[in-house]
Amino acid sequence: MLTRDDNDRLTRIGPGTPMGELMRRYWIPAGFAKQIAAPDSPPVRVKLMGERLVMFRDSKGRVGLLEERCPHRTASLFFGRNEECGLRCVYHGWKFDVDGDCVDLPSEPRDYNLQARVKAKAYPCVERGGLIWAYMGPAEHKPEFPELEWALIPDTHRYATRHIQECNWLQGLEGGFDSSHLSFLHGGSAHSEMRVVPTRYEVVPTDFGFVAGSGRDMGAEGVFWTANVMLMPFHKIIASNPMAAHVWAPIDDENTMLYSVDFNAERPLTETDLARSKAHNGIHTDNIPGTDRAIQNKDNDYLIDRELQARGGSFTGMKGLGIQDCAVQESMGPIADRTLEHLGISDTAIARIRRLLLQTLKDHAAGKPLPGIDPKSWRVRSARYKAPADISFAATMAQHVRMNALAAAE
Repeated sequence: MLTRDDNDRLTRIGPGTPMGELMRRYWIPAGFAKQIAAPDSPPVRVKLMGERLVMFRDSKGRVGLLEERCPHRTASLFFGRNEECGLRCVYHGWKFDVDGDCVDLPSEPRDYNLQARVKAKAYPCVERGGLIWAYMGPAEHKPEFPELEWALIPDTHRYATRHIQECNWLQGLEGGFDSSHLSFLHGGSAHSEMRVVPTRYEVVPTDFGFVAGSGRDMGAEGVFWTANVMLMPFHKIIASNPMAAHVWAPIDDENTMLYSVDFNAERPLTETDLARSKAHNGIHTDNIPGTDRAIQNKDNDYLIDRELQARGGSFTGMKGLGIQDCAVQESMGPIADRTLEHLGISDTAIARIRRLLLQTLKDHAAGKPLPGIDPKSWRVRSARYKAPADISFAATMAQHVRMNALAAAE
């Protein structure tokens, strides 16, 4: 279990909080590029890291992410006119470009010189992998965009969706790396090899975050390891076929935008590849049309089918891996009270992950180098492989996870 102070340090992500300031040192997804597909298209609201923002694409195709409140009288820029390379507030006509500079101030005398002194809060953005990514940290520390494999491949090689999790980001991340739950929560849904409960749990810190290994003893064949990659501060690369990924981007302390991705780096995805995903039986959810909220949600008890649960066709009676995860993670409350937990051996990875995150917070406060800042460190994949039982996970995982090592082996 965690102390209440440590729980707060890990979960609170607003401006000025330890975890919030750490996360702002990385690129964070703000939305899909298709939401603002055309120049001068309508702006969209974004809530990210506890901040209310507006995202838009200007006349030249550049993306802006501004604080929603106009610096004049704090009216919402969501209602603004997106025109001639700027977002114009409809209240008094003040206009701001993608950098937050005031480019027109029609309601004020020209000799007043107020325009040069007015600036909207703005965050730099890049487009990668069909998403708009924002950097919300200190300008002097802005890193290059990381070499995140699924964000660098052609659109035809990737399938991405998102939905809102009504709980804190850490509940999602911990659930993603809680390997022992696969045999139970996802019983009847998971692949056959996941139905064997792991007996070994390892977490290895790396220059990009960590690798979590869960081992299933296979007798004379050795150990079957599943090595899942965590990229700082909230990414998971999932060991699956096709490969998959999650990003738990905090909306605020009590809500998370979960991006889910299927991808194949070598070829376009086929309808066969995506059949499970498009049927919403995997990590992707079926959302209420026009929203990011799943049809199966806490207000309708995730449409749990007790008869299906009783028959044994599903351990939970809920359809889809993503919904099953959301149901249990949201059931813990908006921010889980980890002082009430009783952890077991199967929670070894969870305990180590928390210690690693707490240590990273200390390193950040001390000004030490942070994992994942070097874009080349993201050249990694998750993996499944067999290894001799007498060799540790730490000794074997790099040759299966590091893409440089994989290329050399080939």
